[in-house]
Amino acid sequence: MRTITTFITLLFFTATFSQITTPTAEGPFNQLIIRGATLINGNGAPPIGPVDISVENDKITAIDIVGYPGVAIDETKRPQLKKGGKELDAKGMFVLPGFVDMHGHIGGEGQGADWDYVFRLWLAHGVTTVREPSGRGIAYATDLKKRSANNEIIAPRVLAYTGFGQGSKKPITTPEQAREWVQQNAKNGADGIKFFGAEPEIMKAALDENKKLGLRSACHHAQMSVARWNVLHSARAGLTTMEHWYGLPEALFEDRTVQDYPLDYNYQNEQHRFGEAGKLWKQAAAPYSDHWNKVMNELIDLDFTLVPTFNIYEASRDLHRARRAEWHEDYTLPSLWRFYQPSKISHGSYWHFWGTEEEVAWKENYKLWMTFVNEYKNRGGRVTTGSDSGFIFQLYGFAYIREMEMLREAGFHPLEVIRAATLNGAEALGIDDQTGSVEIGKSADFVIIEENPLENLKVLYGTGAIRLTENNEVVRVGGVKHTIRQGVVYDAKKLLSEVKEMVDQAKENEAFQIKQPGN
Repeated sequence: MRTITTFITLLFFTATFSQITTPTAEGPFNQLIIRGATLINGNGAPPIGPVDISVENDKITAIDIVGYPGVAIDETKRPQLKKGGKELDAKGMFVLPGFVDMHGHIGGEGQGADWDYVFRLWLAHGVTTVREPSGRGIAYATDLKKRSANNEIIAPRVLAYTGFGQGSKKPITTPEQAREWVQQNAKNGADGIKFFGAEPEIMKAALDENKKLGLRSACHHAQMSVARWNVLHSARAGLTTMEHWYGLPEALFEDRTVQDYPLDYNYQNEQHRFGEAGKLWKQAAAPYSDHWNKVMNELIDLDFTLVPTFNIYEASRDLHRARRAEWHEDYTLPSLWRFYQPSKISHGSYWHFWGTEEEVAWKENYKLWMTFVNEYKNRGGRVTTGSDSGFIFQLYGFAYIREMEMLREAGFHPLEVIRAATLNGAEALGIDDQTGSVEIGKSADFVIIEENPLENLKVLYGTGAIRLTENNEVVRVGGVKHTIRQGVVYDAKKLLSEVKEMVDQAKENEAFQIKQPGN
């Protein structure tokens, strides 16, 4: 993989540019006009079009309604292209705000996935902003953040959240040490903190200090700490977002204080960990009961954000589907495929003997989980879209679109799905003045696609959606056409072809062929 990274870096990024000019990416431009599109704004409004969207450098300067569907456009009413400007003909196409991935790890050493591979997959699927909730360290993430902002690399906008305690020379054991670490984290340029849980007094101190500094936070309420510190404790202490769902059923317990663990349970055995997690929601208060309502309403009153990441656990309810997803053949690196396989060591590779009983439990788990998330949205709570790719057969970019489909399954209207993927994410990150919807003055972050994603979210996958023509011919339609990040226009399909070239080269180097486990 390192050889591939070096090749791509030399090919595209031999110098620092304020502009990018490659076969894959170009811009930003002094003027860019997207012509004749149907706009899906991201704020919940219905589609409208045709519109012309004008951009100067990185800012939206005008959104002009230029006609009516099926009626010829009066060209005299359209914004004029200036000398040196660029036009994109989007007639018959759809424009959406760029997507926000609220849980995007920038590859991983265990997975053998470097940033250039991961960034291309995200951008190819319309993801223009990524919150990394801990990874290879704050220095690594902030360097990529800076290089992205300067258009030195092909990349989405990056917000870096450091894992709590990461980089500390010794364990954090006192509130004073927690505050010192939080202060240093801010000085290091982090945008926030990713918690996994800690002793209550340490969590209180860290969250309080982080809030004073104006930074935001996320938490995966891991089972090793959740019995004393669940989602309600975190939200009351100032946590801004929760990851996955751990800590939420525990806040909903009525007749117990800890999960009903089997007496031979071992957290280091990941089949135990994930197998029992699939039974957790059934131990919580029933939907719409007094306690269930009380917890939900308090979280909403605290302006607390849910980042469900439904997709990352989907293999728990249907292992075969996740393992055989069609994009693995062309876009999953050999090293990543090996990481996914049954293992007692690799995180999320808990397929020791995964079977029907586990999948049925997880299907029931999803029904209860999705009921809470959908009702949270209905009552005015903020729900966002995050993927947590790179684990459990979920591939960067593709998994983000799957998360959108699963929000739809949970009960979201397609327009609510788009809002969760755009404006809600920007609000949760505190950057909704910059991105998240298509508005004058905001950054030029767009997704342009030839098919209507409201009719079928599958058209957003890089592999597209299957359609039968009137001539009984099977064709592929969709796939994002252009992703525009801060005024830089990316050819999404070329980005995906570059990823395939990376994967093909890695396979050739290793004489690798994807095989199913046990074969």
